[in-house]
Amino acid sequence: MKQKFYANERNVLLLLALLKAHGIKRIIASPGTTNLSFVASLQSDPFFEMYSCVDERSAAYMAVGMASETNEPVVITCTGATASRNYLPALTEAYYRKLPILVVTGTQSVERIGQLHSQVIDRRVAPNDTIVSSYLLDTIHEIEDEYYSQLKINKAIDDLTKRGGGPVHINLKTEYTRDFSIKELPAIKVIRRIGYDTIGNAPSMPEGRIGILLTSHNRFTQKETEAIDKFCASRNAVVFCDHTSGYYGRYKVNFSLPTVQKRSVYDVCNLDLCIHVGEVSAEYGMLGAHLIKKNVWRVSRDGEIKDPFKKMTYLFDMTEEDFFSYYTLENTILDDSYLEECKGVYASLVNSLPELPFSNVWMASKIAPKIPQYSCLHLGILNSIRAWNLFQLPTNVTSYSNVGGFGIDGGVSSLIGASVIHPEKLYFGVIGDLAFFYDMNSLGNHHIGNNLRLLIVNNGHGQEFRNFYHVGSTFGEVADKFIAAGGHYGNKSTKLVKHFAEDLGFDYITASDKDSFLNVFEKFVDPQIGAKSIIFEVFTETKEESDAIEIMWNIDSNARGVAQEKYATIEKNVQKIIGRKGIEIIKLMLNKK
Repeated sequence: MKQKFYANERNVLLLLALLKAHGIKRIIASPGTTNLSFVASLQSDPFFEMYSCVDERSAAYMAVGMASETNEPVVITCTGATASRNYLPALTEAYYRKLPILVVTGTQSVERIGQLHSQVIDRRVAPNDTIVSSYLLDTIHEIEDEYYSQLKINKAIDDLTKRGGGPVHINLKTEYTRDFSIKELPAIKVIRRIGYDTIGNAPSMPEGRIGILLTSHNRFTQKETEAIDKFCASRNAVVFCDHTSGYYGRYKVNFSLPTVQKRSVYDVCNLDLCIHVGEVSAEYGMLGAHLIKKNVWRVSRDGEIKDPFKKMTYLFDMTEEDFFSYYTLENTILDDSYLEECKGVYASLVNSLPELPFSNVWMASKIAPKIPQYSCLHLGILNSIRAWNLFQLPTNVTSYSNVGGFGIDGGVSSLIGASVIHPEKLYFGVIGDLAFFYDMNSLGNHHIGNNLRLLIVNNGHGQEFRNFYHVGSTFGEVADKFIAAGGHYGNKSTKLVKHFAEDLGFDYITASDKDSFLNVFEKFVDPQIGAKSIIFEVFTETKEESDAIEIMWNIDSNARGVAQEKYATIEKNVQKIIGRKGIEIIKLMLNKK
């Protein structure tokens, strides 16, 4: 008989590779067809310590005994139909004793559930006290499938011991292959957890450029900020932030502007290690390819594997303060060269800022530097936060956005809720028209004081769907009918918000072009709290909003074009003096140098 190796089913191969990588070797197999590819692959690899048991109920209780004796994970595997039901008594025992048993049940396509196919039962929901988590490991056809399959397996294995641990279920889909010719397991991505109990196994910090990427986060305490600052000072690191990061320490760099440049990737954006802290972010530039992350460590006390960058290798299940204190080098010479490099890149782009059309972006460039110290800024999602992330805020100005659920429905209410806490402090808000009208009733709340400043950018529709990069923009004006929801709420009426605001006791100001804006915006940023809160409604146009974003995303290429033009002019003038041959000799000498 021809020798057999691993099954030619990619999900099976990944599961085996990750079991080996995590050192899980004990397997109790029960006979069946839907788990045959998995079992046959296991038995061809001498790494695994295999045991056979026909009775699934007994197999699961054997695993209880093994896991309790060794304090190590044990895999049990069976076929579909009622075989898996026989695991339930032992899994209940294991659940309450927090024993690390990995249950791998073979399955046909879940679409067959309830369609009268033989040996197909519904395992999508298990009794609450039998497993701590369950994952479907489907067949793999795309690169994305491969990545998410590895992520699921890493999460499943991690769940075996996380927060005390317990049994975990993997529903492994089979293709019933007859091909067992694969001789090597694939290269896989292993994610390891480091907690307080395993800090002795913490990896050494790699050499090279280190950046902390802070996505949305509650405001850091003074002690937490000091821990981050000391770490950065000892490691020549920086903290990449947007306006939701909650960090206001010495090493903060607002780096949206450099990372959204479409034709340039800066050397300072090449990170040997990216330390990811925080939750959902609105900052697509730093999340994307222009902030290059060779390796990602995530620090989060929630203990959850979250890997949006597909580069994560370690999860540090501990507080940020403890993580940064642990990796801070003592008695090092202060080196802020990386911080200064990053600041220089940002400054060069701001100094090259071309003329912008009247838009949310242009207003952000004018207002952001003038927001009074110790104020607070709330930003609407998408167009507003995208525009304002491009510009630094003054020191000690805090900022927030509802990016957790990423909805447009409560931006004004969140701003109001914050403003009533500190009536002696100014609270600014920037919001689009659809989001404003969605939440406008909140302005009638009688708790509102005189410390509110709300900027409404009214372009008459959902600007996001009309911006040049969005698929909605390909529909042109037709997008306004349903996609961008244009024409609602008075269709850019100049009186609707004015009357509403004034009748509720607000001071109302408005602008519709640069001149009218410049005439009134100083009142909006006046550091003195006046007798009334202010509503500032600004009317903009779709094309100008979109053009402003496109210009901001291509500043560096514009600047480089100007530089090349200047160089060409200089070269032409020098050539008149020393001739073409002289120019060639100089170029040759420079290249050799």
